[in-house]
Amino acid sequence: MKINGVVLKWFAPVLLVGLATPALAQNEPRVVIGDPEFKPLPIAITTPTGSAMGKRIAAVVSANLKGTGLFRIIDPAAFIQKAAAASVRPRFPDWKVIGAEALVTGRIRTNPNGEIRLEYRLWNVAGGSQMVGRALEGPAKLWRRLAHKMSDGIYKRLTGEGGYFDTRIVYIAESGPVTRRIKRLAIMDQDGANHRFLTDGRHLVLTPRFSPNTQEITYLAYVNSRPRVYIYNLDSGRREAVGSFPGMTFAPRFSPDGNKIVMSIERAGNSEIYTMDLRTRVTSRLTNNPSIDTSPSYSPDGKRITFNSDRSGRQKIYVMNADGSGVVRISNGVGRYATPVWSPRGDRIAFTKMEGGAFKIGIMDPDGDNEKILTNGFLAEGPTWAPNGRVLMFFKQGRGGQAQIYTIDITGRNEQRAKTPASGSDPAWSPLLKN
Repeated sequence: MKINGVVLKWFAPVLLVGLATPALAQNEPRVVIGDPEFKPLPIAITTPTGSAMGKRIAAVVSANLKGTGLFRIIDPAAFIQKAAAASVRPRFPDWKVIGAEALVTGRIRTNPNGEIRLEYRLWNVAGGSQMVGRALEGPAKLWRRLAHKMSDGIYKRLTGEGGYFDTRIVYIAESGPVTRRIKRLAIMDQDGANHRFLTDGRHLVLTPRFSPNTQEITYLAYVNSRPRVYIYNLDSGRREAVGSFPGMTFAPRFSPDGNKIVMSIERAGNSEIYTMDLRTRVTSRLTNNPSIDTSPSYSPDGKRITFNSDRSGRQKIYVMNADGSGVVRISNGVGRYATPVWSPRGDRIAFTKMEGGAFKIGIMDPDGDNEKILTNGFLAEGPTWAPNGRVLMFFKQGRGGQAQIYTIDITGRNEQRAKTPASGSDPAWSPLLKN
């Protein structure tokens, strides 16, 4: 598979010889997401030896882990043992005395084919034992992906949850005055690196969505004042029109297998939920109600769809089977609910809530239980899930009407502004990138 013109033929992590990863021991450091007594885990990240590239890799890994709010990165100025010595065998008392509970060491080698081999190890300082020993290989120009893969491995071992660093974000980049705003489709790594524009701003674009294969996106564009749905291939840069759908305000979402899209279409003044088979381009109607049905999103197993509707008199969230049967209302709180999105884990649905003039981002169980508001803000809306189902991204308006993108975890503790060159809206988080 190619990304940005480079062939990827790597990233099946290889256990370092003689250093198999042991089962989690009771005395090993552990981060429990959602623990009410949580404190960030102190971790020391040394610079991988063997290449000047090591400093950049260590900086990316440190930034990734720090950005989660789950880890406290120990200042390298406090290190007693040098990175080169620690990469051979750590002196654990030296790391314990500076407060580290976990330690990361590594080294970089150049393979005969010119690619680099990044070896890293995660150590339990208190127990004096290795927790992870892995090697990653790839072209030197994709060193950032190596760093993100390394971050994912560390995060998974210390939290028990899947990582989300080797991912990308597609969003709407906004520029110009409010009355003449230019909106372009843009893509970047989850940490803001490798930013590029996909459209030139001649047409208004809205609500991009990733496909399960991470290499295609759908989005809505207004061409000659008519809404058209496009599929954009990130490998080739080609776009394909799916169709023109008058009255559409949100782009479709892919089914988990990538063979269908689900969308709301307004016909004869009534908005209903439809699916389209991308292989045959045949559309099928799922809902049949005189009220507005919109914003559909598949469950990760593809068996159910969540959407919002005002069929009860106010805008609420509903769930139905993928064939349109068994419609059940799940939101019962005060206020209006919108833009429901099913978590990749299947255990929660994120939503936008409007109550008392305020906009809020929240989550609830698929049956409507355990509703929790994570954050609020002026015109806060459009949640999208990280692939591990533990972090959300959304956007809200700032000063001067400039939209900005933010992330927050499911505890509501760690809200941060995402790095974008200018203002941005309508983010969509990719699945983990394919090898």
